[in-house]
Amino acid sequence: MRDGTLYSIGELARRTGLTVKTIRFYSDRGIVAPADRTAAGYRRYGPDAVTRLALVRTLRELGLGLDVIRRVVDQELTLSQVAAEHAAALDVQIGILRLRRAVLAAAARREPTFEEMELMHQLATLSRTEKQRLIDDFLGAVFDGPHAGAAHAAAQRSMTPELPESPTEEQVAAWVELAELSFDVDFRASVRRMARISLDNLPGGGTMPPRPDVAAITRDVVRPAVASDISPDAPQADPIVAALIARCAAVHPHPDSAELQHWLLERLDAATDPRRDRYLHLLALINGWPAPEPLAPAIAWAVAALRTRSA
Repeated sequence: MRDGTLYSIGELARRTGLTVKTIRFYSDRGIVAPADRTAAGYRRYGPDAVTRLALVRTLRELGLGLDVIRRVVDQELTLSQVAAEHAAALDVQIGILRLRRAVLAAAARREPTFEEMELMHQLATLSRTEKQRLIDDFLGAVFDGPHAGAAHAAAQRSMTPELPESPTEEQVAAWVELAELSFDVDFRASVRRMARISLDNLPGGGTMPPRPDVAAITRDVVRPAVASDISPDAPQADPIVAALIARCAAVHPHPDSAELQHWLLERLDAATDPRRDRYLHLLALINGWPAPEPLAPAIAWAVAALRTRSA
């Protein structure tokens, strides 16, 4: 150090930990200007250069470009302005990276074909409007028809996923799987059948307040039998089947018990598709709802028990 106030570029490099080449580059770009030059033309820097270079190094490590850094050190922009802009930009990048990671993680678990991998990527990167259009198409195909009214509109809303602005990787993966499921023609037909049977048996064809759902009643009544591993055709199942029929008769009255049992079997048979449970599980993940209790085990048990006794 000469004259006690100025640093050579080598001395500045030792104080800041930057290379001479880097400091010279920053100096040439006007980010840290020399305070003086020797008679031989060598640059000399003032004490403030150490502080400026420390700030430059920090901002570079945070990903800022040199033009922005120059404006910051020249006080054309405040640090808070720059930090806010770059934090917002990083949020976008993080969202993109989260989507990519979720797709790759899902692909690693499923061993997809090239075509399936492309579809997964497309589904993950759809815009919010495109996502809504995809789900509207699926639910519209399931719940349309001349008798679709308030009951179906409510059911449609309850089955609509709403991916948050900043989803987790788990939510992104759930969205991709749910979207793929919505393309399944057989699954669409299965859900449509459930919806139509449900509407046909609502009071006034769906124009009056809905009654308790038969699938939910079955889950509540049959849960102990499934938990206790009671066989559907065992004598121990008789009181459970009787209780199920009685509960359904109380909310869905039929003049004939055999007719009621046939109606109940038809309803439950339509609800046995395990993909319905999967859809509802994915829906809960996406919407941040508590995980629903699967219906399939109880419904399958009840269908087997009713068929045995009908025969």
